[in-house]
Amino acid sequence: MDDATRSVQALADAVRAEVGKAVVGHDHVVDGMLVALVTGGHVLLEGVPGTAKTLLARALAVALDVAFKRIQFSPDLMPADVVGTNVYDADSATFHLRRGPIFANLVLADEINRTPPKTQAALLEAMQEAQVTIDGTTHPLDAPFMVVATQNPVEYEGTYPLPEAQLDRFQQKIVVGYPDEAEEAEIVRRHLGGGAWTDLAEAGLAPVASAADIVAARASLGAVVVDDAVITYLTAVVRATREHPSVMLGASPRAAVSLLAAAKGHALLAGRAFVTPDDVKSMAPSCLRHRLVLLPEVEIEGVPTEQVIADAFEKVPVPR
Repeated sequence: MDDATRSVQALADAVRAEVGKAVVGHDHVVDGMLVALVTGGHVLLEGVPGTAKTLLARALAVALDVAFKRIQFSPDLMPADVVGTNVYDADSATFHLRRGPIFANLVLADEINRTPPKTQAALLEAMQEAQVTIDGTTHPLDAPFMVVATQNPVEYEGTYPLPEAQLDRFQQKIVVGYPDEAEEAEIVRRHLGGGAWTDLAEAGLAPVASAADIVAARASLGAVVVDDAVITYLTAVVRATREHPSVMLGASPRAAVSLLAAAKGHALLAGRAFVTPDDVKSMAPSCLRHRLVLLPEVEIEGVPTEQVIADAFEKVPVPR
């Protein structure tokens, strides 16, 4: 393990420990968010209310000491409320840019499916190219830049499902479930003395990394080696999702690229400078589940996309 890889692993360990001061459990969620962070991806968190989705994003921002903005998506939110707008100054007779909340390192798009597609689309350029265009002028976003969006999977009244093109911009869709019995008991114990359980300062969170550390970690990603056999394995799995009899729309080439980036990030955070088939298998559910469209009759039967992904791995032999 070289020094760069060791420093990235140490950074990840420190961030996990710090986020754990405020959030009990959800280790897989924190790991997925860290993978997205070091690979330049974006994350969609899906879970019922009260499972700490917003708290996870806030805690991660504090641990990393990066600029954080939260956008509460609602039916009346306009694109200018997200990216900003040029405002006329009567005194100087000039326009100046009033930057929207998208100008931050970590942007929380809370309940993203509660705003119309026109406003959802305001995120697309930022997520794809790390820039926004306002009145014909392009403004770059500071690195690192990551969008963490949340949505509730059980409440559909007053919501606007995300189009496939927007879902494809998210590197990962991570399911945030209920804690287990021991974790839930620990959550309750932490609040015996009262106080605001969302108060991160009261929980003792402090920065353990910086934006520069994340940029350095991203630079280390280029040194992670991917054997051609692993690339062939990853590609075959993605293609197998398109051939599955339950699938109407399989994973795209962009999904394969996202899975490769996530697998490299997973290896790097584990302290390895090479990708294994297990890295691909570990990241496949979160990278592919939102990119598969099942046949209507299959959806009615309740077959999960995770089953399709598991079938694809069963079909493709593991490289030796």
